[in-house]
Amino acid sequence: MVLFVLLGVHNAGDANRAAFNILILGDSLSAAHNMPIEQGWTHLFSTDIRARFPQSSVHNASISGETTYGGLQRLPGLLQQHHPSHLIIELGGNDGLRGLGFGQSTDNLRQMVRLAQAQDVTVLLIGVRMPPNFGVTYNTRFQQIFETVSAEFDIHYLPRFLESIAAADAELMQADGIHPSALAQPRLAQKVSLKMSEILNH
Repeated sequence: MVLFVLLGVHNAGDANRAAFNILILGDSLSAAHNMPIEQGWTHLFSTDIRARFPQSSVHNASISGETTYGGLQRLPGLLQQHHPSHLIIELGGNDGLRGLGFGQSTDNLRQMVRLAQAQDVTVLLIGVRMPPNFGVTYNTRFQQIFETVSAEFDIHYLPRFLESIAAADAELMQADGIHPSALAQPRLAQKVSLKMSEILNH
């Protein structure tokens, strides 16, 4: 399999720009579930960012099984430890799988955004979805969590992270039907890299 090319030609001026320090706070979707860490989208994303911005760094603080509540509890310490310029939040999926209240998940994400913005950290929120068997009504309401928070704080937003992957090809998903396979990881990395490129080059 040929590794994806994210942005085509690297701009000559990229290396001379300010360094970025990116923190990723996610769950198993970002923790290379059931595969070597080198195959996960976060590692591929990190490799691309550091190739274009050599002085930059990417810290992946994702944990399998993490919820928005768990992320909120860990975020203050992570901000203090890493002093990021940018924060990528990919959380909420486990909230939905466990049937946690929509309001609680929304508030947890709100508090995470507030913590980051209080330290002038730029936030990118990644929206995820529930498996189809949860039903259209539940999935629609679940999506509103991310749409509400992104609109309320006017932060950067990458909706429907698994779109064109979860229902596109069986080989792109693991047997559990929840986690993308190693084959899908370059596509996920490309989605985030393209979005982050817009942010970093703004």
